[in-house]
Amino acid sequence: MERNSLKQLGTLGQSIWLDYIRRDFISSGKLGRMIADDGLCGMTSNPAIFAKALADCRDYDADIKARLQAGDGLVKVYETVALRDVQNAADAFRHIYNSTAGLDGYVSFEADPRLAHDAARSVAQARRLWADINRPNVMIKIPATEQGLAAVAQLLEEGINVNVTLLFGLSRYKEAAQAYIAGIEARVARGKPVRHLACVASFFVSRIDTHIDPLLENIIASGAANAAIAGQVHGLAAIAGAKMAYQVYKDIFNGKRFGCLAAHGARPQRLLWASTGTKDPACSDIKYVEALIGADTVNTAPLETIDAYRDHGHPQPRLERDIDAAVRIMEQLAELGIVMDAVAKQLEEEGLAKFTKAFDDIIGTLPENSRRHESLALPPAKAHGHSRV
Repeated sequence: MERNSLKQLGTLGQSIWLDYIRRDFISSGKLGRMIADDGLCGMTSNPAIFAKALADCRDYDADIKARLQAGDGLVKVYETVALRDVQNAADAFRHIYNSTAGLDGYVSFEADPRLAHDAARSVAQARRLWADINRPNVMIKIPATEQGLAAVAQLLEEGINVNVTLLFGLSRYKEAAQAYIAGIEARVARGKPVRHLACVASFFVSRIDTHIDPLLENIIASGAANAAIAGQVHGLAAIAGAKMAYQVYKDIFNGKRFGCLAAHGARPQRLLWASTGTKDPACSDIKYVEALIGADTVNTAPLETIDAYRDHGHPQPRLERDIDAAVRIMEQLAELGIVMDAVAKQLEEEGLAKFTKAFDDIIGTLPENSRRHESLALPPAKAHGHSRV
């Protein structure tokens, strides 16, 4: 029998998750087949993914119509239909969660991105979402803003699984790891169990190259004295940064502070490689999978990348290769005037703006979706305003 490259990732210690969700994908049995055939062991979602699903798939229309007729506000309508998908997906992965003792089998759902700079409201919403979903194998996604990280620590203290998202740089990643440890420490101090708690740190990769490569191309085109250096590091920043993040991960979670928590049953906060679909058509379509295979990590990839890797992936543990070269690439970027912390901050802001727009698009088009089969007289006021979260 021909070996499945996706399944081989598991033998190298990496979990493959799917960055996609859609109702008919679950109900048709395709998700179940990928779990069985490809070793798929988790799923992530975000407002952009749900915006596309609700726009393209008519399976949601009846639910949307029913909730609007019941008088629910638009945010409540969205949450109701989206959380049904999350519950169904979590149920499909539940046997993975059970068989791995809670290491894998998770489905992530993103909190309202408009709350990213409000820790108190982020916590309140995450608590409610966690209770509404009512599945142990779910993670609530919280953006890694300063306020978001405060929310992360609080939620973990309360026993809620978290996916810390929109990480683009080493400084913020270190803060995300410390927020995880702080939350676990607070929970242990309260005498609460931590063995069941799960958290991943979603480090975005392809967007880094998408941002930096045009800057390098300008330097190359200018013919300046440093043009050759720019050419040497073109297309390499994201993978170099990810490799360095993994070294930070090892330092932190092999350290004494976390060792005390591990004695209580705490697991490390795994690094999750996100944004792993290749954006540059000149590059390999599996670029951000092949280079980032390493033990105790997760790669969440879109369907197209999953299909491509199944077709022509060559799994090998490459994440810790050429670490000195990765360090040098970061140094060369600094020599070229590219400040990675500033890049990370800009990408964080752009990522939040993208998800906020997608969230607003969902809310704005829900009435239209409900009318795809027949006209619907909407309830006044509540249907047109954004509900407070």
